[in-house]
Amino acid sequence: MKVDQKAWTAASGWREIVAQGVGSGAQLVLLFGARAQLREPAAFQQVRGWYPAATIVGCSTAGEICGTEVRDHSLVATAIQFEHTHVQLARAHVDAMEQSQAAGEALARSLHRPGLSHVLVLSDGLNVNGTELVRGLRANLPASVAVTGGLAGDGPDFLHTVVCCNDVPTEGQLLAVGLYGERLRIGYGSLGGWDPFGPERLITRSERNILYELDGRSALELYKQYLGEHAAGLPATALRFPLALRGEHEGYSVVRTVLGIDEKNQSMIFAGDMPKGTYARLMKANFDRLVDGAAGAARTGLERLGDFSPELALLISCVGRKLVLKQRVEEEVESVREVLGARPVLAGFYSYGEICPHGAVTQCELHNQTMTITAFSES
Repeated sequence: MKVDQKAWTAASGWREIVAQGVGSGAQLVLLFGARAQLREPAAFQQVRGWYPAATIVGCSTAGEICGTEVRDHSLVATAIQFEHTHVQLARAHVDAMEQSQAAGEALARSLHRPGLSHVLVLSDGLNVNGTELVRGLRANLPASVAVTGGLAGDGPDFLHTVVCCNDVPTEGQLLAVGLYGERLRIGYGSLGGWDPFGPERLITRSERNILYELDGRSALELYKQYLGEHAAGLPATALRFPLALRGEHEGYSVVRTVLGIDEKNQSMIFAGDMPKGTYARLMKANFDRLVDGAAGAARTGLERLGDFSPELALLISCVGRKLVLKQRVEEEVESVREVLGARPVLAGFYSYGEICPHGAVTQCELHNQTMTITAFSES
């Protein structure tokens, strides 16, 4: 495997970050950037000119990861030339969240054929219910095939997200990249680092990803009580206070981020499902544990690779972590570098949701407020 990486900023234009001699031999390009810059047709055409035969995929972000730097309002293009791996692209479009599961099913069916080793998913971040997307993917892929990826971002604005699928990016788009070959090695891990506070409360009324009641009371009213002065800044301030969900008989929990609130219906809209009958508990930031969580995700990914050294690592972290860490945000990326070592190229973005297996429990799961890492190597 060879990897080239280029980055663009308004101050310096495009410059080369990593040069391993990929050139026109690239089969896959990951293109991440701020929405305004990514939607410029000239940006896509420039990348297409460098890599004429490659499948170019990417999305808008809430921050771009390039090496150990975290940037805003930039573009990062990471070109990959596999030696023994074949790439296939599938795409889907949704006009409403209710189509999310069907979109996941269609993506999975397009890629399900012999030799499939891994699936990388990038999705619109606002018009897709991530839980249902994952459900559709899981139901139509072999248990041996893991899925990782994330939901596009739009900085802290939550207005529009776009996905690039071999063309100038658009809203409502989803894609899945199938990687085929016996010599591809994948390591992955996803960890948070948030501390719970307050009591667990039972979800007594919800509909898919819309939460209405906790313990029979208005969920929004309760949430505002806990947030106190922070409630005035909703929904943006909710990124600092996600909810952890735990099923009655499940041994693990997932974290959910608020995407919006509805004052009229006293409800809260989340990035994934909020099932009735599960328990929810408020979380708050712990700076050191957030950084430790990123390092832990890297260690998990490295362990799954076994004797193989990673050559590329895709980092997808949540916008909420970035807003909490602020000027310390690069510390979580640096902690990943310390674990993985100097060899792998690091690329990625800050997202509205992360997709990764939950240990050995599931093929993939929607997470929020985590650092998710996918490490690639060819034997």
